[in-house]
Amino acid sequence: MAEIIQRDGTWAFDGTTVRITPGLHRSVPLFRQTYGEIAVPLEAVAGIVFEPERKRGRLRMRLREGADPLLHATGGRLPDTADPYRLAVDVDRAGVAEYVAEEIRRALLLDQIPKDPTKTYLLPGPPVPVSVRSSDGTVSFDGTQVRIDWSDTSDRVKRATGPRIIGVGDLVQVEWLPNSGYEDGFLRFVTRETVFSKLPPEKDPYALDLWGSARRDLLTALVATAITARLPHPSTRTGVDPAERPQLAAAVPRPADHHDVLLRRLRELGELHRDGVLTDEEFAMTKAAVLRGF
Repeated sequence: MAEIIQRDGTWAFDGTTVRITPGLHRSVPLFRQTYGEIAVPLEAVAGIVFEPERKRGRLRMRLREGADPLLHATGGRLPDTADPYRLAVDVDRAGVAEYVAEEIRRALLLDQIPKDPTKTYLLPGPPVPVSVRSSDGTVSFDGTQVRIDWSDTSDRVKRATGPRIIGVGDLVQVEWLPNSGYEDGFLRFVTRETVFSKLPPEKDPYALDLWGSARRDLLTALVATAITARLPHPSTRTGVDPAERPQLAAAVPRPADHHDVLLRRLRELGELHRDGVLTDEEFAMTKAAVLRGF
């Protein structure tokens, strides 16, 4: 067993699995504490390095592309401190860190683990059900459907449409951008009907606008990852296999479908305007945004 215990967490390698456990220190980000322990099978690892520095070094593990739904959902946008595959190492533990890295590298070599992309997820993602309260509302996922309950501060258009429920079978993908504290983020659920919609997150009833606590809004990555783990693997969307092309084409609306979706969205806006939910100005702005999106 090769193991290193640090303030931010523990990495332990038993020859087949790297277990990454977050530390309990208050400096450990809420996201890491909530995500919990991650068991990384050796076949998911592409490489590992220890980067020594004068004050604190860093262990950094690289996974094979397509192995982890967390990395696919977040697209490299997790802050360094929230990245579970980075571990800050004290200077006096540099030798232990080097030993752990060398043991993993040796196992990769002996088992001849390839570095090319995987065709399936090798890590499961967070368990369901999962629910997160963000600045724009509460988003929940039970494994089969997504539910968004808007907050009192959400845009009037969103609150007027009521809770949004989306079946996982209707989803094409999930788009996630963290709230950096300087710029707003979003969690957008892209369906076959909204794949070409360009509404801004604050107006989009299929998106959460992340503008509040960056620490808490980061937890929406849990939902994004749980859903991503249950969507088709990205390797199936490349179109490499000719047999899969009809299925892939069916996931994208045809031009005639775009017209139907546009009319339906405009009808919904018209009804909200007639009912007095939207003012003339709000109706005009939202209608223009919908038309631009199509």
